[in-house]
Amino acid sequence: MEKAVEKIKVWFRFVPREGWFPQDTEGLWATKVGEDTARVQNVPFLQDGVAEGDVVRYRTDAEGLHWAVGRVGASGNCTIRVVAVPTGPLGRDARAVHERLSAFGLGGEVFSADFPMVACTAPAGADFAGIKALLARGQEEGWWHYEVSCGTDEWWNA
Repeated sequence: MEKAVEKIKVWFRFVPREGWFPQDTEGLWATKVGEDTARVQNVPFLQDGVAEGDVVRYRTDAEGLHWAVGRVGASGNCTIRVVAVPTGPLGRDARAVHERLSAFGLGGEVFSADFPMVACTAPAGADFAGIKALLARGQEEGWWHYEVSCGTDEWWNA
C-alpha cells in the first residue's frame, strides 16, 4: 500500500523590506520528504532564496508550527516576481502578465486583487535567456517591474 503524502505548511521568517509589505513571515505549502525536511509546493511571494520544488529543513515549535531553518536541496527552479505598471499598457491586469509569460510555459500565482503581483516559477531547463530577454523588454517598455528572488547559476549565466 502506498504511503500517503503529508502536506504541511512551512513558515519562513525574514526582515520586512523598506517600502514593501509589513509582513515578516510567509507560509508555503510543502510535502514532507523526511523527518524534518519538506519540498516546497508553491511559489513564494515574499521569501527570497527559495523556489518551488526546493527542499527545506524545518523545526517544529511548541505550537506545532513548522519553521524553515534552511534550504537543503535546490530544485534548479527560479522564482520571479512581476508587478504590472498601473499606468502602463497592461494596467493592473495580472492576466495580461500571465499571457506574456505563457509563451515560456510559466504559471504563477497572484498576490491579491489590490496588489496584482504575479509570482512565477521558471522551471529548471526552461529558456532562461528568452525569459530574461522578455522580462527586460517588458521593463524597458513600461509593462512591469520584476525581480528574481531565487536564481540559479544557470539563470544568472543565461
